[in-house]
Amino acid sequence: MALADSIPGVSGGTIAFILGFYDEFVNSLHNFISGNKSQRINALRFLSKIGVGWITGFILSVIFITSIFEKNIYEISSLFLGFIIASIPLIIKSERRTLSERKNIIFLLMGIVLVFTMTYFNPISNSGNSFSIRSENIGLILGIYIFLSGMIAISAMVLPGISGSTILLIFGLYTPILNGIKEVLRLNLEYLPGIIIFGCGVLIGVLVTVRGVRSLLRVYRSQTIYCIIGLMIGSIYAVIMGPLSLETPQDPMNIYSFNIVFFIFGCVLVPALEILKIVLKNKNPELQS
Repeated sequence: MALADSIPGVSGGTIAFILGFYDEFVNSLHNFISGNKSQRINALRFLSKIGVGWITGFILSVIFITSIFEKNIYEISSLFLGFIIASIPLIIKSERRTLSERKNIIFLLMGIVLVFTMTYFNPISNSGNSFSIRSENIGLILGIYIFLSGMIAISAMVLPGISGSTILLIFGLYTPILNGIKEVLRLNLEYLPGIIIFGCGVLIGVLVTVRGVRSLLRVYRSQTIYCIIGLMIGSIYAVIMGPLSLETPQDPMNIYSFNIVFFIFGCVLVPALEILKIVLKNKNPELQS
């Protein structure tokens, strides 16, 4: 989940969905925030198992990805496309009954248009200006922008669909945020205010999002799944245009910069996770529930 959340493509929620514990994940978040004492204790037990692995994986991902992301943007973007394209059929397969009950194509189109619009009209990418989140660069407008981006990004991470990192890529904050986290880990406190603002947005986003996502999946599951698939389809365009939002903007990915080897690897990795889920369930009958 940490790897998925730290790279543009599919979200950690998608990984949880593929591995079969997404509903328990969302319910645990909801119970931890607004449940009774017993529910909070049970939720904490479940979330702590994910949390330790997520934090460890995210730190390792940040250290690794920031060192190669800009230098190998087209290879990594090809990998992201593989993640996205391989994940869409898996979600359709797992939600086949829900999707067949009602044909909510309008919500599919809404998801596609939403991501396309955010990418096309992204003010950071379209400005062509590089920036960082050092404290000296953060004014009121950029601070609000970082805060809102954190809220929206964590909302995407909770949903099984578009990655929160893809949202940051669309908003032109992916590389600045990852570099900021990496610098803070190196005890460079110039980046700490920006990370704190982003973290506050994430916390508020969790509080606002979890209950809404849980309700949508319970009451309007078909519409929500169609919209999620639309978000994933739209994120293909976001990843292709992603190089524009780097600190040193580069050309969008095209047929010549596309890397088929990394794309195939991305396509293979996601189904491999579903196979892993089946193997684990066969070895541990308790996971069947």
